[in-house]
Amino acid sequence: MIDQFIIQFDRGLRTLFGIPVSLRPTPGAEIPEGELSAEERRHAAALMRINHCGEICAQALYQGQALLSRDDGVRQSLMQAAHEETEHLAWTEQRIQELGGRKSLLNPLWYAGSLGLGLIAARLGDRVNLGFLAETERQVEQHLKDHLDRLPEHDTRSRAIVDQMRQDEAAHARTAVDLGAAEFPAPVRTAMKLASRVMTRTSYWV
Repeated sequence: MIDQFIIQFDRGLRTLFGIPVSLRPTPGAEIPEGELSAEERRHAAALMRINHCGEICAQALYQGQALLSRDDGVRQSLMQAAHEETEHLAWTEQRIQELGGRKSLLNPLWYAGSLGLGLIAARLGDRVNLGFLAETERQVEQHLKDHLDRLPEHDTRSRAIVDQMRQDEAAHARTAVDLGAAEFPAPVRTAMKLASRVMTRTSYWV
């Protein structure tokens, strides 16, 4: 167990301060850069910063969940999802740089909070653990759909990244359900939405 904590601590440092790498090509990389005004570039960079924060949170959440999961199959599914989220992290970071933006200054805070939530979910058992994963991914998918509506129409490169992320998140939710995820009651889902709203609205600016 101590070895796992050391490994996860190293993963946390690399998530926050390392350079993420994607095995898959960045979606939309072959598309020419669209004509964007200064305000459109600022807005698109802010939205991609939110998405980058979401991937920081996902890494921490999955690490916490996998660390205390009792089932090897569940643990492997969580780590596979974390691997794909690392690719999302690389795509969003690259796009933020292309747009001339910056990452959130609060990423260490988001990471620590999400890691704690992941550990709590795992301690409540694998069905709850998977339920938390499924509901998180459903909400992220909806959030990404909203960003597709809010991104500038001509920012096709950002839109390609967000759309592929949306597809991946939907697949993660389906996998969690197939593995026996518990269905959360409405008050829990609402609380998760409110917490997510705080993060997204703050990350747009900070």
